[in-house]
Amino acid sequence: MTEILRPERAPETSSILVTGAAGNLGREIVSRLHACGVRVRGLDRHPVNVRPGVESVVGDVTDADVLRASLVGVDAVLLMWPLLDSAPARAILPELTGAAPRVVYLSSSAVDDHRARQTDPIVQVHADMEALLEDAGLRPVVLRSDTLASNARGWAAQLRAGDVVAGPEIARTAVVDERDVAAAAVTALLADGDRLGRGPHVLTGPEVLSRADQVAHLGTALGRRLRFEAVPADLARSQMLADGRPAALVEALVAAAKHRPDSDRVTDTVERLTGRRPGTFAQWAADHAPEFR
Repeated sequence: MTEILRPERAPETSSILVTGAAGNLGREIVSRLHACGVRVRGLDRHPVNVRPGVESVVGDVTDADVLRASLVGVDAVLLMWPLLDSAPARAILPELTGAAPRVVYLSSSAVDDHRARQTDPIVQVHADMEALLEDAGLRPVVLRSDTLASNARGWAAQLRAGDVVAGPEIARTAVVDERDVAAAAVTALLADGDRLGRGPHVLTGPEVLSRADQVAHLGTALGRRLRFEAVPADLARSQMLADGRPAALVEALVAAAKHRPDSDRVTDTVERLTGRRPGTFAQWAADHAPEFR
């Protein structure tokens, strides 16, 4: 029988740094850590919602000076890397090794340990970051998340304007609710490292979905007949560039659409780490329907 590792309540002296704390996932992690009685420091380029016990540091995790100051008095770090290049991480490794916190790194479930090179730049940077952290002696706990349900928020403008979501087709995966990833991250940050194991811990939702499946679930939640329209990669590239997205990100997204394979993998890791089964995308859509109206 698989052991369930339920999240612990941390001692009041615990202090945890969450990078990317103002993002969809970061906000969820900060909220859950705060509920566990942890002193939380959120580092992001945008201000973090401050409440008693939560400190906001506005800055860039790639800035060694900013990270050094943010690590003072910290017991553990939830690290999310914001770039498509791992090379700048070499400048911050001495800060992490010097402070010696417990490191939990949020990676991608698409990382394939048997490949010399990964399918696309997004997956490659995660594989490179895992290797850099390991080689630096930080012994990170690695959480490899599947596609986050919150990525669907990128369709909100289209759905307010009509009933079609147009975009590049991407690989079918077991889309995971960011609230479940956040709960798993809290367990990883608070649990005894030897008991948890370093992983990689692959976090998935309960069912494999295409983009068309996700759009259909949103339609049910909104009471509308919606459809997904696949856009050829070259046209998608032109549209994303016209929307003002950075060229490097656009090329990475196009490469992911072209080369990342479907995945039928569904794991029990969320339940093992949190004590409850992962939520469905249909439930996520119902919970977030007002954001698409």
